[in-house]
Amino acid sequence: MDAQSLSWSLLAAAFGVGVVHTLLGPDHYLPFIMLARARGWSRLRTVAVTVGCGIGHILSSVVLGGLGIAFGLAIGRVETVESGRGPIAAWALVAFGVAYALWGLRHALRKRKGLEAHVHGDDVHIHSHGLSPHGHDHHRVGTKTTFWALFIIFVLGPCEPLIPLFALPASQGRWDMAVLTAIVFGVATLVSMVGATLAGYEGLKFVRLGPLEKWSHVVAGCVIAAAGLSVIYLGL
Repeated sequence: MDAQSLSWSLLAAAFGVGVVHTLLGPDHYLPFIMLARARGWSRLRTVAVTVGCGIGHILSSVVLGGLGIAFGLAIGRVETVESGRGPIAAWALVAFGVAYALWGLRHALRKRKGLEAHVHGDDVHIHSHGLSPHGHDHHRVGTKTTFWALFIIFVLGPCEPLIPLFALPASQGRWDMAVLTAIVFGVATLVSMVGATLAGYEGLKFVRLGPLEKWSHVVAGCVIAAAGLSVIYLGL
């Protein structure tokens, strides 16, 4: 096989592996689907959060792999370091999900006591009716930290299949091909993340929880934690 054919095969493999790696890992899209549903995010905001976290996820592996190879580390050593980040990111996702579920439980119980939550863009406000001389108190629960928490978790999460694909041309001094391979893998990953997220986003529009709607944050947190556990115990 000549060099050109090998290059095209490598790029095709990078794209295919990127798609499969993403779709088989529910942690790549379930957190965004559930948070968008619970928080009432717009389609644009959902895509923006997904893409932002996806870019952090991919770049962290590219930087780690590039530095490892540049400093002369063997590919196996780089892969070991990369895979070692997996459990850390997975447990961080579980912790995030549990914390969010607990917040959602507190929020739902407050609502039962006369506190009502409303979503305003990216912020959730809890209004208490009849508890203030003005008849309307605001207890703001900020959600801007949600993106940064997810971003950090995704930066910690490894793109293990990318390392050998990236390292093969890089170890031969073909850094241009290594970068192109990483770009193709990254595009495939981002397209798959956004596609799966939007499919779930649109699908959940048909789900009406009725009186159970106040528990949507609890459900979201539990699903996110379950996604993290699936990575730990099922290797997804």
